[in-house]
Amino acid sequence: MTVLYAVGEAVQKDEGTFLVKPGLGLMVWTLLAFGITMLILRKFAFPKIQDALDRRQRLIEESIEAADRTREEAEQLLSDYRARLAEARVQAEEIVERAQKNSELYDAEAREATDKVISERKEQAARDIEAEARRAISDIRREVADLTIAATEKVTRKTLNTDDQRKLVEDALAELDFTSLTGERGQ
Repeated sequence: MTVLYAVGEAVQKDEGTFLVKPGLGLMVWTLLAFGITMLILRKFAFPKIQDALDRRQRLIEESIEAADRTREEAEQLLSDYRARLAEARVQAEEIVERAQKNSELYDAEAREATDKVISERKEQAARDIEAEARRAISDIRREVADLTIAATEKVTRKTLNTDDQRKLVEDALAELDFTSLTGERGQ
């Protein structure tokens, strides 16, 4: 308390010039305290602070380098992805094109096979019809021959021998026109 009292009396005597005009002794002691504090800080605190700042700087630099590497890898992956996507599109277009060609080829082959089957069936039907017509004409000729023989026997009331029957049948058949039944007119 005595120090405060002394400072208070000094302030009253100098009337506020204590802060404006410091004494030489106070300045020396302040500089000496500042110097000692600086030496202590330089010896103990500043190296630790500098180490912490250096570690922090290295950590930040490493983080920046890692971010740059990650960004470059991401760009490379994106580039690879785009290249694969473009390649996949080309392959998809090729697949679609091949499928269309195969479809057209299959369609053409199917039409050709269908046309061939239809043609073969038409030819077979024509052969079957012609064979049936020949068979029918043959049956009709036999029937006509039998009827002619029967009619001749009734008219002449006698039985003809085989040579007479053959001649009579051939004469009767020559007079009949069977070409309209087979479609062979003028042949």
